[in-house]
Amino acid sequence: METLTPGQWALIATVVAVPIAIVTAGRWRWHARTRALTARLASTREPARPARFDARELDGLPPVVQRYFRAALPDGARIVDTVSLVHAGRFDTGETAERWKPFTSHQRVVTRRPGFVWNGRIAMAPGVGVFVHDAYVAGEGLLHPALLGLVSLAELRGGGELARGELMRFLAEAAWYPTALLPSQGVSWEAIDDTSARATLADAGLSVALDFRFDAQGLIASVRAPARGRSVGGAMVMRPWEGRWSDYQLQQGMRVPMSGEVAWLLPPAEGGRKTYWRGTVTALHYTFAA
Repeated sequence: METLTPGQWALIATVVAVPIAIVTAGRWRWHARTRALTARLASTREPARPARFDARELDGLPPVVQRYFRAALPDGARIVDTVSLVHAGRFDTGETAERWKPFTSHQRVVTRRPGFVWNGRIAMAPGVGVFVHDAYVAGEGLLHPALLGLVSLAELRGGGELARGELMRFLAEAAWYPTALLPSQGVSWEAIDDTSARATLADAGLSVALDFRFDAQGLIASVRAPARGRSVGGAMVMRPWEGRWSDYQLQQGMRVPMSGEVAWLLPPAEGGRKTYWRGTVTALHYTFAA
């Protein structure tokens, strides 16, 4: 076997080192952005009041909603202040044809005022990831995917339908932090029928409403928006949207779903129902109102 010259070894070292340096730089830059975004979220936090759930506040709510809270919360449950979640699952990156890719993510939620930062990484190929920030902070929405954390593929930021869509996400995902759905936390409820009810939440001049459907155990089975902004080719298109929750488990005395999926409910001409996220909560941590 021929021995490599020092110059050849130097070339090999350079070829190996350059991609590693790019990946390292991308991760460092992305982590810095994440820290700044999470710090901004923390600065908006307001003390949750009251500190505990009192079942008497259910009086006057639709029966199906009262049943949900009694199934999900014990009387006297502490009000959730913040939530940290870790997810794993698959994300469909295709706009028309399906292209499912594995993802992992960390999410930070503040319940008052409502806000969250979702920090995800979608594995597009071995060693190649797209980092994504999806957030609602101080009344502003954010969607920012970046290849390797360096090359922005899009960056949507601001109010309007983007912010409304992110506030809808906060409300839909409140199944993970169910005390945020209580009337004392700013949510109003109206009956639709014996198995569903409409929840409305307002923040920063925005008001969003979602239809919640409950299962035979009284827990949230699905959440639907008649119209939510979907980014298509850089434009915001209004489409029906649905989230489904399953695998309820007891966490800190509350019954919360550990698995879920979300989908756009597209017209037949656009392919019909398009599920694009399937995930499982792999870690969950709460802090509670003092």
